[in-house]
Amino acid sequence: MHPKIKGLLQYLGMFILAAVLLWLSLRSIPTVEGESKGDFIWKTWGRSNKWYLFAMAAVAIFSHVLRAHRWRMLLVPTGNHVSLGNSFLSLMIGYLVNLAVPRGGEISRCYNLLKLEKTPVETSFGTVVAERVIDVLCLFLLIAISFFVEFDKLMAFIGTLPISSSSGSGIYKWLIIGVLALSMLAGAIYFFRKNEKFKKIAAGFKTGLMAVFKIEQFTFFIVLSLIIWVLYFVMSYFVIIAFPETRELGFSAVLTLFAMGAIAMAVPLPGGAGSYHTIVPLGLVMLYNLPQGEAIAFVFIFHAWQTFIMIVGGIVSLIISYWILRWKK
Repeated sequence: MHPKIKGLLQYLGMFILAAVLLWLSLRSIPTVEGESKGDFIWKTWGRSNKWYLFAMAAVAIFSHVLRAHRWRMLLVPTGNHVSLGNSFLSLMIGYLVNLAVPRGGEISRCYNLLKLEKTPVETSFGTVVAERVIDVLCLFLLIAISFFVEFDKLMAFIGTLPISSSSGSGIYKWLIIGVLALSMLAGAIYFFRKNEKFKKIAAGFKTGLMAVFKIEQFTFFIVLSLIIWVLYFVMSYFVIIAFPETRELGFSAVLTLFAMGAIAMAVPLPGGAGSYHTIVPLGLVMLYNLPQGEAIAFVFIFHAWQTFIMIVGGIVSLIISYWILRWKK
C-alpha cells in the first residue's frame, strides 16, 4: 500500500474512532420529552459563571506565552535567537494543526518558525522533542501527586477500566511491537549512516535535542516548566468552579480530574476528542457521584471552550504570520 494512502487511512480511522466515542458519550445524556441533548448541554452552559471561564482563557494565553519563551530558551544554545512573538505565533499554529492532525502541530510550528526566523526545522524539532520529554516528566509528577492524594479512588477507577490482566496476550503483543520498533530503529540508523543528507538532518536534530543540557539558566528553565503545568491546573480549577454541579468537588478532585484529562488528551486523537469525553465523565461519575448527564455536559463544554481558545489563537496567529511574511517580501 502506498505510504500516503496508508497515512490517510490512519487519520480517517482516528477521526472515525473519535466520532464513535463522542456519539457514545452523547447517547448517555438523559433528556425529557421535547428537549434535545444539545438543549441539555446549552442549559448547563447557561448555568456557568462566565467570569471564571474568561479567567481560564486569560490563564491559558499566559501559559502559552511562557511555553513560547521556554522554547526560545531551548533554541539559544543551538545558535538560533528567535523573538518571543514569532515563537508564540508558531506555537499557536501548532496547537491549531494538532486539532486536525494528531501530533502534526509539532512539525508545523517548526516550519512556521523556519519561515519567520530561518531556524532549521531539524534543529527546532529536536528542541520540541526535548520539550515533550520535560512535559512527560511533569505529567508523571502530577500523576504521582494525584495518586498520593486520592489513591483509593484512583485505584478503584483503574479497576473498572477494560484492561485484562488474566492472560499473557498483552505481554506478547507488546513484545512483538518492541521487536518491530527495534528493527525499524536499526534500519533507520543504517540508512542514516549511508546517506549524507540524512546525516545532516540527524546532526541538527541531535543539536536541538541536547540543547536542554546547555541552557545557561537551567534552574529557571525547570521552574518555568513547573509554572506552566501549575497554570494548566489553574485553568482546570477555574472551569470546575464555574459550574454549580462541580463547584463543591474540592482541590483534590480538581487535581485528580486534571490528571485524568491530561492522560486522555495524550491519546492520539484529534485534539483529544472522544478520549477526553469518555474518560473524564467516567471519573466524575464513579469517583465523585456526579449525575451522568451533568458530567458529560460539563466535559463537552470544558473541552469545547479549550478548543475554541486554540482555534481563535491559531487562526489569528496564521493571519499575523502571513502578513509578517508578506511585509518582509
